[in-house]
Amino acid sequence: MDAVLGPQSTAPVRHVLFDADGVLQVVPGGWYVAMEPYLGDRAREFLHKTWKDELPTLAGEGDYLPMLATALLEYGVTAPVEDVYRDVWHRIELIEESFALIETLRRNGYGVHLGTNQEQHRGGHMRSALGYDAIFDTSCYSYDLGFAKPDPAFFTEAARRIGVDPGAILFIDDSIKNVEGARDAGMVAVHWDVDQGHDCLIDVLVEHDVAAC
Repeated sequence: MDAVLGPQSTAPVRHVLFDADGVLQVVPGGWYVAMEPYLGDRAREFLHKTWKDELPTLAGEGDYLPMLATALLEYGVTAPVEDVYRDVWHRIELIEESFALIETLRRNGYGVHLGTNQEQHRGGHMRSALGYDAIFDTSCYSYDLGFAKPDPAFFTEAARRIGVDPGAILFIDDSIKNVEGARDAGMVAVHWDVDQGHDCLIDVLVEHDVAAC
């Protein structure tokens, strides 16, 4: 699928807001493969159940780990929840080409920011163990903002924290619903994921007059 262009903004884009999963990072082999050592062919079923449980925690409501622990017991998994969480939720591989693009944008004078749906534990791991707080000018985690994508309020609050009008921000996400939420909040937004290739992303940025080379 080709990257989807957002509407052209009347103001020049001076900031780029990146989603995380599918744009900056991936789970090697995918979530189902990561969960299979614990649940085998029930991994998919289990993950879809627990992702529903997780939804309120993405907006900062509640703690996901006790919910996950309960679900694991229901499925007969006796391993400590901390071990399962580490082996699955911390199984993150950074996409080098995406971070190289971030450095190019920074050298070219753009603000580079993170806008991601995460509950507090995975978000905390990204901030500290992966060093994201040192990489981005502004880090917008849904659990901290109190809103989760695709709610336009997420993007309104992100723009407030970045300190600019939403129209000065270009948002990149692998979910079309999140892209639509960003556009509803007044951002320029494009739909892209790593499978489309970085040449495609650079072309889209250039079409929005973003100096990405």
